[in-house]
Amino acid sequence: MIINTVCIVLVLLGIIFFVGGAVGIVRFPDFYTRMHAAGKGDTMSVFMVLVGLAVYQLSDFTLANLLIAGKILFITIFIMWASPTSTHALIKAGLEEGQKVWTRNDKKETEDEQ
Repeated sequence: MIINTVCIVLVLLGIIFFVGGAVGIVRFPDFYTRMHAAGKGDTMSVFMVLVGLAVYQLSDFTLANLLIAGKILFITIFIMWASPTSTHALIKAGLEEGQKVWTRNDKKETEDEQ
């Protein structure tokens, strides 16, 4: 009962982070802030969901379930390493390509044009 509640809370937190990352991608003004929202939201949400699944797998403690939970945790560790690395590589590519950084003056100029 308690393990199920913990799993539900972790998965719901993961969903909240997914939604937050999606909102950030839609609402943020430039490439760099959108990548920040995507990288942070994706990493934390996958972490929460996979840890919730690993905990749920351990609710029936057998050797097979322990091995499955271990594999899930290894996947989680890999994603926690790979997602920030890929986000950094994409941001570096955007910088080299010449993507402009948003400033407050950009917002004022767009309001004046309207």
